[in-house]
This record gives sequence, C-alpha cells and structure tokens, in this order.
Amino acid sequence: MFFSSILSGGQSTLVEDKGGLWRSLIGRGSNSSGVVVTPETALGLPILQNCVTLLAESIAQLPLELYQRKGAGQREAAINHPLYDVLRYQPNGFQTPYELRECGQMALGLRGNAFQLIERRGDGNVSALWPLCNSKVVVYKGADLLPYYQVGNYQERLPMRMVHHVRWHSSNHYTGLSPVELHAEAVGLAQAVRQYTGKSFANGTSVSGVIERPKESAAIKDQASIDRITDQWAEKYSGMDNAHKVALLQEGMTFRPISMTNVDADIVNILKLSGSDVARIYKIPLPMVNDLDKANYNTVEQLLIQFVVFCLLPWVKRHEQSMMRDFLLPGDRRDYFIEFNLSGLLRGDQKSRYEAYAIGRQWGWLSVNDIRRLENMPPVDGGDIYLQPLNMVDAGKGMPDLNNPKVRAQLELQQREIERILTQ
Repeated sequence: MFFSSILSGGQSTLVEDKGGLWRSLIGRGSNSSGVVVTPETALGLPILQNCVTLLAESIAQLPLELYQRKGAGQREAAINHPLYDVLRYQPNGFQTPYELRECGQMALGLRGNAFQLIERRGDGNVSALWPLCNSKVVVYKGADLLPYYQVGNYQERLPMRMVHHVRWHSSNHYTGLSPVELHAEAVGLAQAVRQYTGKSFANGTSVSGVIERPKESAAIKDQASIDRITDQWAEKYSGMDNAHKVALLQEGMTFRPISMTNVDADIVNILKLSGSDVARIYKIPLPMVNDLDKANYNTVEQLLIQFVVFCLLPWVKRHEQSMMRDFLLPGDRRDYFIEFNLSGLLRGDQKSRYEAYAIGRQWGWLSVNDIRRLENMPPVDGGDIYLQPLNMVDAGKGMPDLNNPKVRAQLELQQREIERILTQ
C-alpha cells in the first residue's frame, strides 16, 4: 500500500524521506574519498562545527520582536499579542527561546530543514513550539499542492498550520537540501585527511635517518650488534641536548637523513584547503572561524559587515518569513510582523558610531533619545528634540529673522541643547 500510493501519484506524493529509507537503498553521502559523510560525522570537523555553531549562536542571540504597525510608518512592540510571550520568553515547557532557535538553525545548517510542532489555542494563535527531530519527519505533497508532514508513528499527516518548517535551498520547493550531503565530496576529503593523519600517528613508523655501510663490507648478521650500534647512536646524538654534536663514523659508514614524503609535507596545506572549502559552503569569511592568517585590524570590521550582509542575513530572512507564514493568522499579517534586530552586529567600533550619531544629530534626523535607544540606554527628559541647522531653511523664505523673538528663542534653545549634550 505504501509503495503503490507513491507510484500512483494519488492523494499524496512522497517528497522527502527523512528517515533514510531511500538513502539506505542508494547510499548516503558517497564520495570519491571513500568516507561515509553524514551530518553527525561532519559535525566532528572543527571547521564545519565552527561554521554551523557560529550561525546558530548568532541567530539565537539576535533580539527577536513581534511588532504592531501604527499610522505614519510607526511601530511598537506587540506585547499584548499571544505570540509575543512565546517568541520572547517561553516557547515550550523546557526550552528557552535561545535554545529553540539555536537548535533550529543547527538542523538547518546540517540538514537543510528545521521542523517545530505548533501548539495552538482555541482562537488559532500559537501557544507553544516544540522541536521535532529531522529523522522523524517525512514530507508529502498533497493534492492541494501544500506540504503535509508525517511525524514519527503518528498515523495522521499534519497540515502546514501545525508544523513550522524552515528550508534551505531546495530543488523540489518542498524540502531543503542538506549542505553536508550536497557537499559530501569536500566534507569527505577533510574527514579522510584527518583520518589518514590520525592513523599515521597511531600505526605508522617513521625514522629520522639510516646508517649505511659499504657494499663490500661484510654484513652484520647479529641482531644484537645492530641494536647496540643504533642504540649508541640514538643515545649520543638524538634529542635536543645532543643537537649539533660531531659524529665519527668508522668502516666507511655514512648517515643519510630521511625526508618527509610529498603527502606528509602537504598535509597542512590540504587541511587548510579543505577548511576553506567548508567555510565557502556557508559563505563565512575565514577570520570569522578563527583562521587569522590573512586578517588584520583594518579588515576585521569589513569582514564582520560581509558576514552579516551576505552570510547571516539570508538565514535571518528565511526564519522571519517562515515565522510570518506559520505563526501569524491571516487576519493579523497586515497589522503585525516579526523581525530580528541586526543593528547591534552592524554598529562598528565606538568611534565610527559616535561620528555617525554626530552627523545625524547635527542634520536633524536623530534626537538624543534616538541615539540613546540605539546604544541600549534609557531615554532622558527633553531628549526628543530634533535640531535644525541655520542654513537649512526654505529657499523661498530666505534667512531667518534674527530680530524675531520666537526665532531667537528657538536658536537659544538649540544652543543650550547642544551644550547640555556635550557636558553629559
């Protein structure tokens, strides 16, 4: 019945089997290195673990707000909406919001999909979000072209309104591709190199050199004599304390050091190359994953901006729009929206921020409280005044009349305001 329903293309079509049925038949994570690549084994690579957890921790720590739109382009936090507490304080009975978002992004970074079970109140609003294991979820395409979800041994297929699904890049529009399985070749190479290095240390033999005797000399057949010669050589000339000692070889003997093979010499370069490939999968600048070979102070800030704009922001947009689709009722979507606040990651150094604030304050589009709000500081009395430069007046009205008491009072107020800011 199961296979006939798939082949007939009836009510539902299997889109992706997360339980591994088909992968167990055709192989999973196969690559030319011969190493089996799975999300679990790939997480053991330090560079991949660093990339995945960097994205997960970055998204989990971002402030997440549910806003309500007001008139004239204004907005305010929708603290009275039932979804607000779920997103900000308690998503379920045992996880914090940070943990839930971190686990969701981890699943996305490794498997390309993140699933959460949506628990709803009687009025349809979300009351809790429960994490789902990817291996327990099977995605089907229904006759209405919408996805349906088979979760574990539960017989009924759950509709979209009961499952929050975030996807990475997709080739079938219903399930995301796994970055690890998609790039199994690059990940497998990194795993193979590390396995080769580890086994070389565990099982390999290596000598620093050999002592050669002339061919015409009689061979030493007594193993005890051979061991006595090599042991005396090692005792007298090996180790840091015996460096640069002068050796005397008799009977035409010569010492020939043995150099590393080409493979051994290139291990470090291969490891660096494979690490760079993994970082490219997630579009993360190498200095962001502790590879500081080519980093300097002048480029770190620009690399952070590059990380936020080209790497982190696409993941954030996936989360935001999936939340808008799955958490908000259709009647609420015009009045409410969900947004991560990335401004803290884009603020730059203190000097650059203060220079930008000074420009905004001088030209009248930032108030004192606007600046303090951006710096997570409480507002102050009288901090909502916007200044206006004297030369920024209506061209048809000419210069302000300094003899006008109202104009003079306004200018004096602005001057006192500037002096107050400078002396705070």
